[in-house]
Amino acid sequence: MRERKDSEPAIATGTPVGVVGAGTMGIGVAQCFAEAGYPVVVVDPDPAALGTGPARLRAGVRMAQLLRRRSSASTGAGAGAGAGAGAGAGAGTDADSGTDSGRGTGAGRGTPAPSSPSPEARVVWSEKLSDLAPAFFVVECAREKVPVKEEILRQLDQVCGPDTVFASCTSCIPITRLGSFTGRPDRVIGTHFMNPAPLKDAVEVIRAPGTSEGTVRRTVDLLAEIGKQALVVRDAPGFVTNRVLMLTLNEAATVLGEGTADAETVDRIFQECFGHPMGPLRTADLIGLDTVLDSLEVLREFTGDERFRPCALLARHVAEGSVGRKSGRGFYQYPEQRQRPEHHLVSRGGASHG
Repeated sequence: MRERKDSEPAIATGTPVGVVGAGTMGIGVAQCFAEAGYPVVVVDPDPAALGTGPARLRAGVRMAQLLRRRSSASTGAGAGAGAGAGAGAGAGTDADSGTDSGRGTGAGRGTPAPSSPSPEARVVWSEKLSDLAPAFFVVECAREKVPVKEEILRQLDQVCGPDTVFASCTSCIPITRLGSFTGRPDRVIGTHFMNPAPLKDAVEVIRAPGTSEGTVRRTVDLLAEIGKQALVVRDAPGFVTNRVLMLTLNEAATVLGEGTADAETVDRIFQECFGHPMGPLRTADLIGLDTVLDSLEVLREFTGDERFRPCALLARHVAEGSVGRKSGRGFYQYPEQRQRPEHHLVSRGGASHG
């Protein structure tokens, strides 16, 4: 058993982390915990999502390992500045997601030994939320729709033990609202992972007024064990990241639709004038235009601010199924990455920024 501070219960060795949603974000979050040595249970009701999940996880692990080796080689050659620039662009460094980064060393945690199971072997796949009953921490990565998350959280509240923390990877929905769907609002918190989760070393952690000190501490400590820096903010629609970012993405799509500039020029202005590693339109394609649309609609609902109304071009792309990298087409073409769009309710929102 691992001791917890104050009144936090001890966590038995081998107790799994749960992830709800086998979309882009759900797979990335599962990878983060599995690489750090945690057993993980991923639940999604869509058999197709579960069927492709292991292959997508393996691809993510291979990519992270490749980027990690490149980063290590650059560091070894004294290219410190180049490594820093890569980290800023999301090209994961050792501190981001490496299994050799010396993470927390709780029982069975932290840096896996050379003979330990591979990250893929630590992940179990299921269609049933009831399989999350033994989890001590569950990360919900469902679509950015209040009714979808409400149904999941109500079921989890019945399935999981009273000490289990529910962490939502919501992009915009206030944590207070999500906590109200459970009988444990003190154990509901926001963990807004960025995409791609294994290559981003910061997580926006959202504390609602009802979230307990113990829940915040457990979350921050757990994130530290998997090599993530927790940036804690107060609860509000969109928090900090997406309250600002979604307006930018929507306005970038608006100026594109109005013909002010083409997509490449819009993005180059942000990169070359403001020093952004990626422009807003490519960022939107990476997040998923469907997720951007859902997030804008949530922000508009919870703030009443019409500035968050999705622009016509964005809405048209989503209606046509051109939702960015994951579909092979968005504001840009991605023929080499074309794959089945994630239309299932749980996983689709998993492509969030997060």
